[in-house]
Order: sequence, then C-alpha cells, then structure tokens
Amino acid sequence: MARQAKKVSEIGEVKAAIVRHQWGMSGDEKVTRYVGKFFDRQRIGKKIMARVVGNHGTYTVSLSVKDGRADGACSCYVGRGGCHHCVALAKTFMDNPESFVAVARKRRTNIRTLDDLASYLKGVTLAKLIDQMKERGVTQTAFAESIGMNLRHLAAIKSSEARHRYFNELGATKLAVLWVIENVEVDTASGTRQKKKK
Repeated sequence: MARQAKKVSEIGEVKAAIVRHQWGMSGDEKVTRYVGKFFDRQRIGKKIMARVVGNHGTYTVSLSVKDGRADGACSCYVGRGGCHHCVALAKTFMDNPESFVAVARKRRTNIRTLDDLASYLKGVTLAKLIDQMKERGVTQTAFAESIGMNLRHLAAIKSSEARHRYFNELGATKLAVLWVIENVEVDTASGTRQKKKK
C-alpha cells in the first residue's frame, strides 16, 4: 500500500513539474513527430528516461525532477536544457505515465553479484558518487591525481554523462570512485589512508 502511494506520488510530482514549467506544451511539428515513439521507457523515482530514433541516430532522453523543477537532457546535438526530444518525452509521459517501467534503485549495501554492481552503477551518476566521496573528505582533485587522470578530463566525463554522452571510461571511473568511498578514510595529518578491515 505504501509502495503504491509512493509510486503515485512520484508520478504526480513529475506531472506537476512538467505542467508547472510548461514542458510538453509545444505543438511544434518537431515535437509531435516524436511523441509516443519512445522505447525502453523507464522511471527511476522522479526521473523518466527513454530512447528515440532521431535524424542522426538513436538518442537517450531524460527528464528529472528535483526540488519541484524539471530538467531535461538529451544525447542529441542540443544536449542539455530542453530540446524538442525532451519536450516530446514530457508529452509522452503526460499521455501515458504507466508505459514507463518503474525501476527500483539498487542500494550499494545490496550489491552481491556483478549484475547487482552493473545495475547499481547504471542507476547512480558519477556526480552523485563524487559528492559522496567528497562527504568522506576526498576531493575530486585528490581522486583524479591518485588515478593519474587530468582533473579536466574527470570533469568532462562527469558533465557528459548528464547529457547522455558517455566516455568509454565512465564505468571504470564510477567503480574507482565507489572503491574510494568504500575503502579510503581521510587522515588530516597525512592526507588519506586505506580503511582497516573489520
């Protein structure tokens, strides 16, 4: 019963944000030709995501709601901020929210298999993992230096993920950050040290 109420609440929040920020209100031909044409439709919490075939290939399109505000991203050349694919996704969701398969987020504490790990890494962004790492006292600069990566390259990997343009090393970088979160503590006197095994 509580799970059903949460699902209805999340769908309602996404719909309210779409209406509030007038996503999906355009009747432009560029938008209407994509409405209802999305496949691999998913909803993870208050984020909807799907794929659609466009003029230059297949695009991954998403719309996420945070603090009541809807923000779109697309792998097309326009990218972030709300291209016509994002608007079409919003309209598709408003027309048929139940067509978006609810995907449960995998918790880090529940990772037991490689499939679990893959599912977890798919459901978490590099930006979120870096924030968790920073909360533990390890800076983005210290992390990049420790793995021999240029800080600008790390920033590029992180920002490109938000636009659904993926660097080949995204998964490996997420895994490295996850390892740091799980295994490194900050010692203010000497920088960092590995956690002691219990």
